[in-house]
Amino acid sequence: MVVLQLRFLLVSFLTSTMGAAQYMMQDAALMNYIDRRFLSLERLEKCNQDILDYVEEFRDFSKMVLSRLAQLNSYKAEVKSEVENLLTRIERAQRDIDYFGSVTVSNTCIEVHEDLVKQQLFEEAETKKKLKLMLNASCDHMLAGIKSLKIFKKTGDKHGSWMKDPGKKHAKIYLLNGSVNNVLFEFANIMTFMESNHMLKARKVTLPFPWQGTGHVIYQGFLFYHRYGSLNEIIKFNIQKRNITDQMLLPGAGRIPAYQLTPPTKIDLAIDEQGLWAIHAEPETEGNIVITKINHITMAVEHTWDTSCNSKDAEAAFMTCNTLYVVYNFPSGGTSRIQCVYDVLDAVNTYETQVLHFPKRQGSHSTIHYNPKEKQLFAWGDGSQIIYKLHTKQKL
Repeated sequence: MVVLQLRFLLVSFLTSTMGAAQYMMQDAALMNYIDRRFLSLERLEKCNQDILDYVEEFRDFSKMVLSRLAQLNSYKAEVKSEVENLLTRIERAQRDIDYFGSVTVSNTCIEVHEDLVKQQLFEEAETKKKLKLMLNASCDHMLAGIKSLKIFKKTGDKHGSWMKDPGKKHAKIYLLNGSVNNVLFEFANIMTFMESNHMLKARKVTLPFPWQGTGHVIYQGFLFYHRYGSLNEIIKFNIQKRNITDQMLLPGAGRIPAYQLTPPTKIDLAIDEQGLWAIHAEPETEGNIVITKINHITMAVEHTWDTSCNSKDAEAAFMTCNTLYVVYNFPSGGTSRIQCVYDVLDAVNTYETQVLHFPKRQGSHSTIHYNPKEKQLFAWGDGSQIIYKLHTKQKL
């Protein structure tokens, strides 16, 4: 009997001991499983961090590629301009070679061959004929007077520019404040622009590069402006798509101000019935103004004219119907006046044109641009946005 009791107790002890050992083995297996899961999570976290690092590196690489592409576009514009300059020089050199080859030199005099004179006269006539076709000689009006002015608003710095797009049907107003900036403001119409809280209702467009001066224009949905920090690079910017579509270098420009009384503006762009023009001054011409016709689609120079209008005491200028009108003033400010006119087709007798005074206002202008659609001037004078109405007459 005692032996049976001892056997029962021994079996119970062994059973309980084996059960505890089994539970301990299960706990150890569970802990081992949890450790493996934590290691897997750590690997996933490291993998996620590696992916984030790769994404950041790709972003940096994308920025570098975009920067290189912008540099390539700039180099393309420079090469394009250099090639055009080279072609122009080759043409000039060829003309000089042809000229000297046709001249007979003697000990007493130089006799020009009659055929050469006829050829030169023929070439000049052909050049004038091509210019008339290019510039639409039917544009036959000239400025006879400035009838009135209206100050629409006073907002912004001393220097700035405001305008409409004469190549579009909409009534939007564009404001570019300051002589160096990269923010363009677009207003739905003139009434929105005149409201007291007008800046809150403006569409803000940030340019990739700031502008230099106040000589920018907007035409057929594009902003054309002189790039700040460059000697003579003109950028063509799509306002709706907010990107640069083309650029060019304007030979000879950018070394001195276009107008002595408006030093920030080295290149003044203009729009008239014929399209896009550039106005600047050069040291080689003793400060006389040079005008260039630019194809606004291809951004190529079509023709250049050296004028007799000097930039000394000039504050602004504008083009209308193939004719340059230069506005002069006093260094301390006063009554602005037009006293130099240059017509590229010689359709205006510049020696018989009268001095035209701007009405009812003492001060200065940093910008005066002609709008060929509305036949009036958009001006910026000492922070005020002004429109001048014009009186025109038939060219002589």
